[in-house]
Amino acid sequence: MRLTSKSTVAAMSVVFVTACSGGDALLSDWYLPLGENLNEGHFGAPTANNHALQTGQINAVESLGKRFAAEVDTTINFAFNRASLDQQARDTLKRQADWIRQFPEIRFRVYGHTDAVGSTAYNQRLGLRRANAAVSYLTTLGIDRSRLEAVVSRGETELAVASQGEERRNRRTVTEVTGFVQNHNTLIEGQYAAVIYREFVEGATSISNLTPLGTGLGSASE
Repeated sequence: MRLTSKSTVAAMSVVFVTACSGGDALLSDWYLPLGENLNEGHFGAPTANNHALQTGQINAVESLGKRFAAEVDTTINFAFNRASLDQQARDTLKRQADWIRQFPEIRFRVYGHTDAVGSTAYNQRLGLRRANAAVSYLTTLGIDRSRLEAVVSRGETELAVASQGEERRNRRTVTEVTGFVQNHNTLIEGQYAAVIYREFVEGATSISNLTPLGTGLGSASE
């Protein structure tokens, strides 16, 4: 048997040391789940999120609320001293309704706001009229009224823009996720991931619909 030369051993040692010194990450890869290097942000995310929700690390309502705000414009605006919906507001509410229909387990609250012009009492009433206008329109789009709440208005107490004038951005309603229809956190036996990542679930193919391996390929005589 030919022995490895000292120079060869030295070279191998250099390679090994180099890999270790620059490559703790390389060595740690041996202990990661198979396919971890292919993670593009969603690999295993539903399972991880489900586990975090079940163990109380993540609040389910907060998680869904963040997703709603990220995917849909939650705010509509109004003309001065008006509670009627313009076309832009209706278009925004239609997009909200499209999102809401995908999640029948969730309840929503619509907050009405005003600018700082006028008395506090008047603005409270005006803000509530705006919230009711948004809720009413959402119901015409097929959203169950029991899932929507037009709350006592926040009036001008929470301005989006610090202005005492007729600032349109302050004349608004904001739609928010507030909870689950049955008002508890054991929704559908705790399958939060199936709700929060619904587009992945709906995109899956039932295994019963798959063609068994080796069938439908034809025979050799064909």
